[in-house]
Amino acid sequence: MAPSQLQVAISSLKRLLKEEASYYKEQEHQETRIAKLEKDETDEDGNREFTLKQERQALEETKKVIPTLRERITSAREKLENMLDMAGNDEERNAAVEVLKTAKEQQKDDPISGVST
Repeated sequence: MAPSQLQVAISSLKRLLKEEASYYKEQEHQETRIAKLEKDETDEDGNREFTLKQERQALEETKKVIPTLRERITSAREKLENMLDMAGNDEERNAAVEVLKTAKEQQKDDPISGVST
């Protein structure tokens, strides 16, 4: 049996939330690597400046992705909220409510999401 539209919306929002978390984790790792490179004064292979430049560029690219992703999460969250009345059973409804709760918690300090605490 094919998944319902509500199940697809729930899965989509969950996937976007996981993706966001992975980008934040990647950003943290990149910042750590940059700090380590900046602290390390040795340049044994002569690539320190190039490597530092590449790491900074990767960090900036990661930072650029996050606002777009947050907008997609907000859109998916709003779509799911509008679909709640389509829940075929309590299990679907509860799953939707839980993922919405998680999304709102993750976006509580995000000016893009429109979620206010």
